[in-house]
Amino acid sequence: MPETIPFDAILTAAAAAGESTRLRLLALVTEAELTVSELVTILGQSQPRISRHLKLLVEAGLVERHREGSWVFFRIAQTGPVAGFARDLAARLAPSDAYLAADRARLDEVRKARAAQAARYFAAQAANWDEVRALHVPEERVEAAIREAIGADPVQTLLDLGTGTGRMLELLGPLAARAAGVDQSPQMLSLARVRIERAGLRNVQLRQGDIYAAPVEPDCYDIVVMHQVLHYLDDPLRAIREAARALRPGGRLLIVDFAPHEEETLRTVHAHRRLGFAAGEIAGFMAAAGLDLITKDDLAPDAREANKLTVSLWLGRDRRVIADPISFTAREFA
Repeated sequence: MPETIPFDAILTAAAAAGESTRLRLLALVTEAELTVSELVTILGQSQPRISRHLKLLVEAGLVERHREGSWVFFRIAQTGPVAGFARDLAARLAPSDAYLAADRARLDEVRKARAAQAARYFAAQAANWDEVRALHVPEERVEAAIREAIGADPVQTLLDLGTGTGRMLELLGPLAARAAGVDQSPQMLSLARVRIERAGLRNVQLRQGDIYAAPVEPDCYDIVVMHQVLHYLDDPLRAIREAARALRPGGRLLIVDFAPHEEETLRTVHAHRRLGFAAGEIAGFMAAAGLDLITKDDLAPDAREANKLTVSLWLGRDRRVIADPISFTAREFA
């Protein structure tokens, strides 16, 4: 039986979606989490006009908005009585439509511009990346919490998405029979290779690849780590879905990132897309990706760590159950 929707809710939603610009907006925010200025660029319409259309979509429950500092983001509704209707409506739009195809092409340009900005930043910061981490509570506290969350038991396969300089592989690689790290930046991977070789880790592979389409085998990894990665991404949910795709049934995903903050300079100076994540937001992302949130831990600065940012850890588990357990030791990485 399809999910039923109250009459008034479906009437309001249908009226809100029944206009060409609003339907195009709905298609776009299904593809990515976008700001008003980005939607203005893509659609070529005025900011007041786009804002009015977004307001109607939000009020109808088709689109969600959330504010971070001076930025406001919009995305397809994840919860609410008409969230399923919104996603189904967007999915039924013909991708060959001329308006939608042109919108997607301009969205791709926006994404490329973001990616180019991030790539320039990572290339410039690669050599002193670990110093950038001094922005938050001491790394020793964070790494101790990571080790506690993962546990000391050996694992067969471990994946670090957005591995950067490879510190997570250095820290957790000794626990795994096999480990892999993926990053898009060649400069970061060069530093990671030096770190991995210096640590004598022969069980680690490094690969260049897109975090949204990681070059790894699905249903393979006992543990996937995303350490200080999500705040750079325009679509965190998409990245978490990709991480979940890599997990074996019952596998675990560890996300380490900033709690919500208001340090706008991290956007302008350090290319952060998001100013941290609320507990409920990550829990919602995990649920949408087929994961259950197991634990959440906040590492807030103490009296000696004034002006440092709080780091949060979320540990989720793939809710699938292995009906016929098999050994993963013989499985090869893709």
